[in-house]
Parts: sequence; structure tokens; C-alpha cells
Amino acid sequence: MSPPVPAYFGDIHAGTIALRSGNPTTTASWEWRCGFYPGSEPGDATSGTAATFWEARNAFEAAWRIFLAKRTEADFQAWRDDRDRTAEKYALWDSGQRLPPLDWERGKPCSIWMKCQCGAIFNSHRLDDTVVHVPHLTEAQRASARPR
Repeated sequence: MSPPVPAYFGDIHAGTIALRSGNPTTTASWEWRCGFYPGSEPGDATSGTAATFWEARNAFEAAWRIFLAKRTEADFQAWRDDRDRTAEKYALWDSGQRLPPLDWERGKPCSIWMKCQCGAIFNSHRLDDTVVHVPHLTEAQRASARPR
């Protein structure tokens, strides 16, 4: 079985073309999906099936032209922001850290949480957490105060 073929528009994952599995041999063998989210409305993405890879690719390209005509740079940036937030979340998990709670009104970490120069996120209201990072924070403040 062939792996899905991702379609990119610059750094944006714009869709996929893949060989279908588990379908009867009398149906189309290929499927395509066009669009990305966030950065579009859920109903903006389209998909379909085709008998051959090249038919699927041509259908994808036609759908992409329609999808692209409705996008702004802000839509692409919304997708990039989500991609970056997701990468940061998994990096925190992989390092054994918890995600800071969000201030839902502003969509940002609560003010008790700080990010140290070493990359760790810690609760600034807990003395044990703060003491560990004082040397890093102090050095960062000194470095920013030095004349350049």
C-alpha cells in the first residue's frame, strides 16, 4: 500500500492524496482532501475520489484553486500559529512539564506562570519553583540592562 502524499503550499499542509484501503475494487481507488484548519471555516475543505492518482491530483488542484481564492494571509498565519502552539505543547510534554493554565479571556498563560531563560515554565507563586530559576532570571536581567 502506498503512503498518503501530503500536499504543501509553502510551509502550509494544504491536503493529501492517498490510495484508499478497505473499499470494494469496483469503486475509485484514490481519495484526495483539500484545505486546512484553522485558517478556514470547517465547510471550506473539500474531498473526493478518483480512479487514478493523476485524476485525484487534477481534482485536488482544481479544488485548491477555489480554496486558495478565498484565503487571506491571516488564514495562513492562523494555521502557522496553531502548528507552532502544538509543537510547543508536545515539547513541554516530552520534557515532562505540564502546560500552564490559560487565562481564557486573553488566551494567554495565567500571570502566575513564568517562562525562564532555560526554557522551563514555572509557577512564580511557589517559592520552591522560583528559587531554582532566580540565577537564570537575574542573568537575563543583567544582560538586557548592559549597554550595547
